[in-house]
Amino acid sequence: MRIDLHTHSTASDGTDAPDALMREAAEAGLDVVALTDHDTTAGWQAAAKALPPGLTLVCGAELSGRWYGSGPSVGLHLLAYLFDPAYEPLVAELAMVRRSREIRAEKIIALLNADGIDITVPEVSGYAAGGTAGRPHIARALIKRGLVKTVDEAFAPEWLGRRYRLPKTDMDVLTAIRLVGEAGGVSVLAHPRAGSRGHIVPDPLIADLTAAGLWGVEADHMDHTPEDARHVRTLARDLGLRITGSSDYHGENKTVRLGAFTTGPLVYEELLSATTGTAPVRG
Repeated sequence: MRIDLHTHSTASDGTDAPDALMREAAEAGLDVVALTDHDTTAGWQAAAKALPPGLTLVCGAELSGRWYGSGPSVGLHLLAYLFDPAYEPLVAELAMVRRSREIRAEKIIALLNADGIDITVPEVSGYAAGGTAGRPHIARALIKRGLVKTVDEAFAPEWLGRRYRLPKTDMDVLTAIRLVGEAGGVSVLAHPRAGSRGHIVPDPLIADLTAAGLWGVEADHMDHTPEDARHVRTLARDLGLRITGSSDYHGENKTVRLGAFTTGPLVYEELLSATTGTAPVRG
């Protein structure tokens, strides 16, 4: 089986609509694909309706989390799988994060406008295609004006990476893990050693998250070097975490393709056994 447990659609910051993404997953030879848009379940229904025969959809979301312990806070992402999308405490937290992202986008656009760059909120919202507008959609507006050539370039320090970077409100990561569990799902720490993004999660913090109920950790990922992946695998085995791999596919916003990294069938079977919030959808 070929299992990719981390993809994004136009419901967040991908460029493929949920239905198109399902067709592409089948064409890429996947047997199982997870839709994990940022802080939203908005693409689940359209993806489920468009499933080609033989493809299984795992519904999920990538949660924007932050650890607020002693010292500086640490930003991280959790992949939440097969949780109940109607569980109200989690629904409320996700809505809070999405609204914060929209407010941040509006403020960034105002900063760009003040520097003479004529990007508009309606334009950026249009790139979001009904999802939550964020920095990747502002990046597309910058590309349209010829100010940058790629999304990666738009996230360089002179643009959205620093000069026009503003914070947003994230979920407390311990709260996120607890709510996902209460909603019948499981949480997997996404790309914990993505140093190119500045998102290296310290090993002791991963141990603390494990004690709080973290179920797994993503080892094989485009932002991990082979050394990173080996480190994560060793740590996961020491902590008793499940090990996943996935593409983190974003369509045209990234060069990685569907199925570039995958999760083992035995881990997938454990995932199904550990969740009660919602069931996979089979085409």
